[in-house]
Amino acid sequence: MSFLELIFAPVYYMEHGFSRPKGHGFTLVSILLRPQSRGSLKLRSRDPFEPPLIQPNYLDSPDDLQVLIEGIRLAHRVAAVNAFVPFRGEEQYPGAQSEEEAIRHGAETLYHPVGTCKMGNDQEAVVDSQLRVYGMQGLRVVDASIMPTIISGHTNAPTIMIAEKAADLIRGLPPLPAEAVAGEASQVEHCYRYERFVYHLTPTTCS
Repeated sequence: MSFLELIFAPVYYMEHGFSRPKGHGFTLVSILLRPQSRGSLKLRSRDPFEPPLIQPNYLDSPDDLQVLIEGIRLAHRVAAVNAFVPFRGEEQYPGAQSEEEAIRHGAETLYHPVGTCKMGNDQEAVVDSQLRVYGMQGLRVVDASIMPTIISGHTNAPTIMIAEKAADLIRGLPPLPAEAVAGEASQVEHCYRYERFVYHLTPTTCS
């Protein structure tokens, strides 16, 4: 199952801030959560200083493209509401491009990667349930890289939780009793690609 997230920014959000059109604007960002497409990361050679071979394989699944198309349509509906009338000017991106063209031209990986030092008990795991690195003494990994699968939400708060738990593990404190823990944790995946919709603010608003 795929999920969609919309982010509103009261600024231009193009090329991570490196592209800055004149004037002022706002941006709606449509994010695909839990993409079905899978890429690969491989070693190029035995030389550790050579860059790896990265094939993200974006949009390999037709479902991913369809979800992002729905994201474009949803973003346009949001931008068209009456509340935006005093602020909405000409659309700058994706403009006249078709929905699929805009996605294939502008979609990219978003932030918050995790999983390079995953926790687990399988052959791909780097740390155990105590965050200790397999085969090493006195070494733990305490950050978002230990998440076995990336979450759908942003990683800040979960990473703080991991650090709090690691502090208890290092100090030898017992786990909290089950009745003291509110809610249930769920393992879900996060976002890989996004598409953006940028509008100029009207001249009267900019003045």
